[in-house]
Amino acid sequence: MDRRTIETTGAPAPIGPYSQAVQCGEMLFLSGQIALDPVTGVLVTGDVAAETHQVMRNLQAVLQAAGFDFPHVVKTTIFLSDMSLFAEVNAVYASYLTGSHPARETVAAQGLPRGVNVEISMIACR
Repeated sequence: MDRRTIETTGAPAPIGPYSQAVQCGEMLFLSGQIALDPVTGVLVTGDVAAETHQVMRNLQAVLQAAGFDFPHVVKTTIFLSDMSLFAEVNAVYASYLTGSHPARETVAAQGLPRGVNVEISMIACR
């Protein structure tokens, strides 16, 4: 099996027994990212749009570390602390994923890591 772990300093380091991403052949499975600034370790809070932009930058850093980018994304999962945030998160998300859109689900989940409002995971394919 052609499997490798992807790690980059361009996204927050894992805080548990998981990897930022795992590539298996032409598929890349990205762990959920929250709005942690990878340089300072400070959580971006107060504005769900700013939070979502940081999440997307973190995801892009992991994608690029593996030689992928947003056009390779085939599936995303968005976790929200409250579905009332959907429109604002969706607008930011859409600004990064243009063209042929990936499959996606968006769910409300209580108790996201560190009390964040949004977490996003992805699957990409070449």
